[in-house]
Amino acid sequence: MKLADNKATLSFSNGSPSIEMPVYSGNIGPDVIDIRKLYGQSGMFTYDPGFLSTASCQSGITYIDGDKGELLYRGYPIEQLANHGDYLDTCYLLLKGELPDAKQSTDFHKLVNNHTMVNEQMQFFLRGFRRDAHPMAVLTGLVGALSAFYHDSTDITNPEHREISAIRLIAKMPTLVAMAYKYGVGQPFQYPQNNLSYSGNFLRMMFGVPCEEYKVNPVLERALDRIFILHADHEQNASTSTVRLCGSSGTNPFAAIAAGVACLWGPAHGGANEACLKMLDDIQKMGGISKVGEFMEQVKDKNSGVKLMGFGHRVYKNYDPRAKLMQETCNEVLAELGLENDPLFKLAKQVEKIALEDDYFVSRKLYPNVDFYSGIVQRAIGIPVNLFTGVFALARTVGWIAQLNEMIGDPEYKIGRPRQLFTGSPRRDIKG
Repeated sequence: MKLADNKATLSFSNGSPSIEMPVYSGNIGPDVIDIRKLYGQSGMFTYDPGFLSTASCQSGITYIDGDKGELLYRGYPIEQLANHGDYLDTCYLLLKGELPDAKQSTDFHKLVNNHTMVNEQMQFFLRGFRRDAHPMAVLTGLVGALSAFYHDSTDITNPEHREISAIRLIAKMPTLVAMAYKYGVGQPFQYPQNNLSYSGNFLRMMFGVPCEEYKVNPVLERALDRIFILHADHEQNASTSTVRLCGSSGTNPFAAIAAGVACLWGPAHGGANEACLKMLDDIQKMGGISKVGEFMEQVKDKNSGVKLMGFGHRVYKNYDPRAKLMQETCNEVLAELGLENDPLFKLAKQVEKIALEDDYFVSRKLYPNVDFYSGIVQRAIGIPVNLFTGVFALARTVGWIAQLNEMIGDPEYKIGRPRQLFTGSPRRDIKG
């Protein structure tokens, strides 16, 4: 962060003296006005619901240019990472700032693979949940409980503890998500196998059973790995901000990540691909592919209350760069599994076609986003809809950890304490 050439001057129409505030520039992206001394100089706060115009931190991890449709991890375009690397190499990049060389990559893969097992007592902890509990409810509890099983790495101010807990979280998250799934369907848990890839291991733990050998399909393995890469981090979104805010109190890393899982559960955040599949199911119930045109007309009618899920993005005002990559993967998976003619997937393709050709959607830049395609891919692989957000949490864990570690290492970091515009009753006294 460096001082910009200009300064910002805040003037008041009531005659109060003007205030001069420094302006800082990042390496790329918009400049920011430093308002930290505003209250001391004026007695006023800024008002920014949702913090949509507020930079809460300085970060060197992920950069998004919503107008260009650009996403960079540590400076590398997401397209290059998705096409030339794997998820664990991306994890290394996010955590350490550089891509690993061949030896670093081998060592890091081995380190993560060697920590994939969880304490055996976690099984008994799981059995306290109802079988029909939502997987995200289970996962929130399991991640928070890790601090009870691995209390030798819970000091967030200790760099060695943070490094150990980072590896543990990245390694154990696939195991926990698979355990939550297996518990819900009543199947025995599958222990991880260290000779498999990160994504291949997750597929086996999800869909393997003890009575027969499970062979990892390389197309599905690569598809899942790409889903993980594309969801690994996404700047200061709601769940990342939650992890930072939670961690700013000095709580342990497992608790901070559990807070991120809980935030991600919300339908406006991590539940978007689940909502997308629900929309496709609703169109199917209306009458299927013959009703897609009618449905899309309802979407155009503002009074209908019908929303198009999986299209457009709050940040990307252009095409979501992750969506094109996920579209390629979607087509590969459907072809591999022979599902091109599956009614639901044909329906999804028709929705996509109309949205990409109809002037109403094109002019509003309502392009398919990553949630639209990733939901279809996960459904095709066999991942149940209510576990989609759990897979998202698995992928995003490394981003949360990288952001948390960056915050702890920032000399300017303080416990989060947003202010408010109070609109309640002023002071009053009880009568009598």
